[in-house]
Amino acid sequence: MITLSSDFGSPYPAAMRGVILQRTDARVEDVAHDFPRQDVRAAAFWLTQTLPYFPPAVHCVVVDPGVGTDRDALVVRAGDHAIVAPDNGVALPAARELADEVEAFVWDYEEPASTTFHGRDVFAPAAAAVHEAGVDAVAGMAGTERTDDPVDLRFPDPEVTGDVARGEVLVVDDFGNAVTNVPGSFLDGAFGDTVAVDGERVPVRRAYAAVDADERLVTVGSHGNVELAVNRGRGDEAFGVTAGDGVELTR
Repeated sequence: MITLSSDFGSPYPAAMRGVILQRTDARVEDVAHDFPRQDVRAAAFWLTQTLPYFPPAVHCVVVDPGVGTDRDALVVRAGDHAIVAPDNGVALPAARELADEVEAFVWDYEEPASTTFHGRDVFAPAAAAVHEAGVDAVAGMAGTERTDDPVDLRFPDPEVTGDVARGEVLVVDDFGNAVTNVPGSFLDGAFGDTVAVDGERVPVRRAYAAVDADERLVTVGSHGNVELAVNRGRGDEAFGVTAGDGVELTR
């Protein structure tokens, strides 16, 4: 299997799929092509939440603000998986979710036909080549060289002291839920009660529908982190936050 992820929208991913299907009979599955445009951190977060649910595969990920520059192309091996991606940090968080030991290799590609569409001309062919060779063979493939210094990306840690957690909004999903980096365990024992979000008390509930429509709530999302939400509305707007904003929770 080869999976495709990008911020390309449509129709660009179709060209990537076509390139892969010319080179291999792999099953090709789309993860998402509507990641926030050029937002490497958001894409990296959502990949940690999606790629671990796939069986062994080659994952082609292209969120690439540096397209056309001298940034490297990588093949990251993580157990039975490989992630083919630009060397901008987008691959490493998901790779660490897939395996305890991660190896990164620079992919030496020829001058592509386009300086603006490396998804089609660099990463799709690389994903097909890795699939055909096999993940275990990446280290010996022509054009690959191990690197111990790939661009890394790590999500910020919250500061949790007693009944106070100071964190950050990592991403906002399409529903408007503001996903923070505060672990859900911070809310243990608080369900059915309230917490203060930047000084304002808000209900803590396990489900969106546990409050009335358009009412704010704090909950724990499927990712295991504290989430600021609104039942049938947008949490980011109601709480006045966006990705990167700080947030303080008080029990």
